[in-house]
Amino acid sequence: MADNSDEKFFEGLANQKAEIDDEYKVELTKAQSAVARKPQAETKDSKKESADFETEPEGQLTVDVYQTPAEIVVESAIAGVKPEDIDVNVTNDSITIKGERRRERELKDSDYFYQECYWGRFSRSVILPQEVDPESSTVTFKNGVLTVRMPKLERKKTKKLKVKIE
Repeated sequence: MADNSDEKFFEGLANQKAEIDDEYKVELTKAQSAVARKPQAETKDSKKESADFETEPEGQLTVDVYQTPAEIVVESAIAGVKPEDIDVNVTNDSITIKGERRRERELKDSDYFYQECYWGRFSRSVILPQEVDPESSTVTFKNGVLTVRMPKLERKKTKKLKVKIE
């Protein structure tokens, strides 16, 4: 026969799981209601932007970030996007890639068997692990792969100062 303390232990675990599930449902409900809320729009353009925001959420771009001895490289597979629909901004400590993948034709949801590809606006910002030179950075787009090469800046962290006597 099981010890009474064992029963209490398992009951406690079950109650914790129920609390976590309830907490998750609350957070999910908050997120859904935040998306459902319409922002206050004052102009015709801001109304259109808010309507676009509600119908098409922005996706997060997947990236690979790695380094060579001389540079930091960011690569991302962005198939189906025209180069003119991609915006890359590099600062000395971060990179932001934005774009939009547009459908060539409209399909009804009922026509799909699977719908796994992301269509619409996307973006990704990454804080870089080391300072780079934005002016010397290059971007290439080949076979659906975007590659951003950013030369590392080799700045000395400290500078030794000589004391002058006045």
